[in-house]
Amino acid sequence: MKSIFRQILSLFVFSLLYSTAAAQVNTDQVMRVGQNALYFEDYLLSIQYFNQAIQAKPYLATPYFYRSIAKLNLEDYVGAEADASKALELNPYLSDAWEVRGVARQNLGYNRRAIEDYAQALKLLPRNRQLLFNKALALNDLKEYDAASEVFAELIKYYPGYENSYLGRAHIALERRDTVAALADIDKALQINDKAVNGYIMRAGISMDSEGDYESALADIDKAIKLMPRNAGLYINRAYLRYRLDSYNGAMSDYDYALTIDPLNYVALFNRGLLLMEVSANDLALEDFNRVLELEPDEYRALYNRAVLHRAKGNYKEAAADITRVAEHYPDFPGAFYLRGAIYRDEGQLAKAEADFKKADRLSKSLTPEIAAKYERELAAPSPEADTDITADSQSAKKGNVADDKPGQPDMSEVSRRFARLLTVDNNVDFREEYNNSAIRGRVQDRNTAVETEPMMMLSFYSSPSELRRNTYYIREVDDLNATRMLRFALVVTNAVPSINEDDAARHFNSIAYYNSYLATHTGRPVDYIGRALDYITVRDYISAERDADKAAAIAPDLALAYMIRAQARYSRYLLDKADGGNRRLSQSLRGSGDTPAAGADAMARLASSRSALAEILADYDKLIELSPRMAIAHFNKGCIYLEMESYDQAAAEFAKAIELKPDFGEAYYNRGYIELLGGHRDTGIADLSKAGELGIARAYNLIKRMAF
Repeated sequence: MKSIFRQILSLFVFSLLYSTAAAQVNTDQVMRVGQNALYFEDYLLSIQYFNQAIQAKPYLATPYFYRSIAKLNLEDYVGAEADASKALELNPYLSDAWEVRGVARQNLGYNRRAIEDYAQALKLLPRNRQLLFNKALALNDLKEYDAASEVFAELIKYYPGYENSYLGRAHIALERRDTVAALADIDKALQINDKAVNGYIMRAGISMDSEGDYESALADIDKAIKLMPRNAGLYINRAYLRYRLDSYNGAMSDYDYALTIDPLNYVALFNRGLLLMEVSANDLALEDFNRVLELEPDEYRALYNRAVLHRAKGNYKEAAADITRVAEHYPDFPGAFYLRGAIYRDEGQLAKAEADFKKADRLSKSLTPEIAAKYERELAAPSPEADTDITADSQSAKKGNVADDKPGQPDMSEVSRRFARLLTVDNNVDFREEYNNSAIRGRVQDRNTAVETEPMMMLSFYSSPSELRRNTYYIREVDDLNATRMLRFALVVTNAVPSINEDDAARHFNSIAYYNSYLATHTGRPVDYIGRALDYITVRDYISAERDADKAAAIAPDLALAYMIRAQARYSRYLLDKADGGNRRLSQSLRGSGDTPAAGADAMARLASSRSALAEILADYDKLIELSPRMAIAHFNKGCIYLEMESYDQAAAEFAKAIELKPDFGEAYYNRGYIELLGGHRDTGIADLSKAGELGIARAYNLIKRMAF
């Protein structure tokens, strides 16, 4: 994509007519800086500059076009398609915009529409190599092999030294099961470029599948690994080959290394678990299968093998639970009932064991070859392939291979399950990314970041700096209060409140002492109680802060900020109580008292207290909205409370209202997108996340990528 961008830089000269000279210079400068950021792969930062240019001159096509390139590199294909479409609406002669939209559509699975875009671009650039190649791949995905072969032949005619044309044609030959023609094209590609990694991978696949020549396949995978040493899939494939060649230690080392590259790769975990079982390292194997099932709870192969391990270790209750899930999902599978019968027999439940053995015998006698093949296919070990395209420089899609150009979408339950799995996986987030701007550089979607919602907006005297997003947000009431200069510190609105150091804490303790002295000899004003409440919040004394907010609201019932401060203090207390409850439960479990009646009663009391606290916070936000109905942040915070209560429809409605009042509210788009994904609405969720990313919420791109099917 960088090569495309360099071509684009040389092709475009901005035309900034119909504007004043001053505005023209400003737009030129913003666009130039945005292009610089784009060139150096600061995609998030470049989007913010292009946003400014679009806001200043929405009739220009180029800011939309460049923003589409940035989004494409962030794998926000929905956003890239929308921006490229807008650019083409404003200027249909932008050949590169046709290409960008085609690439975005191809990645979304809209291959027919992508081909139409490539055709438009080819009218302007008839022999463009990348356009022809992407068109051929789209035709191949649609299984229109004759048409794809014609385009590859055209490519080879115009560019005989372009190895990817031969690899693409080899892929078609493999689809037609013509391995002789495929090998000829692969060998030609490697003759042209001996660093064409996909050639080695494809040839290894032919050696392994067609000929069973594991030695030759291993030699090709070794070459591929030298060229792509950080690709986990290659090590998984090499581990398989080494296993077939009786190199157990080599296979184990490859699985281990694949998991250092990609700790969440359940295929590597599953296969390593099988290998550990084979060498009787049952405890280690059990750890791997447990991890697989954390990542993929419905992985029945892992359940079956974990049941075998539990039985071997004498964990009969756990073994029976696992194999029962397998038997419920595969009610005609005799192996599940044989295993469960053996578990019951070992446990001494002979009647149950006999019933399962009899059922297994009946199923075995009626087992058809078709059903047997199904179980062999679905309960065999995973058969992974390296995660590579036909070509290393292609941006083309790997999904949506249907001829009607309506790619099959996963059902709502599958979207929800996948999203839930993301929420339960420990991603080992690098803490440094929270505190420096390196977290926004390059392909941020590839980073392992925690899947969390955007937090509530808070009133604070401090905020964390960010290169992409405003440090603070505007509330009229806060601006008016700061203008009076009656507070001892300037007040801001932010959802990124940093920890304070000892010197800052001392300043606020001194400020509290000042208010104490003043209020001891003077009649308190609402602003005095608000100021002291905010100092208390800063030093984490939430009970005192709530008490002062109560006093401010009692003196001035129409003072909106008093209710926001009280809600903030109450919510902070709620979070502390929630964390304390978790620590108490951990302590009880360590002492072995977690299931006692007293512990159960305590848990119920905490639940009731939590619900009461959240209801009080909602009441404060309702009052705040009554006094300031156009305060978008109040609706956003109310949505966050509903989200905490798992009242998702109400939360989504509040986020929608916040967006209605503040159309550039990126945090609200992100949280609403989060809820949509949680409910299984992938398309609307991705659309909201795309908008959030455009508005500077970096984590949106990570979630977009991780929800790709």
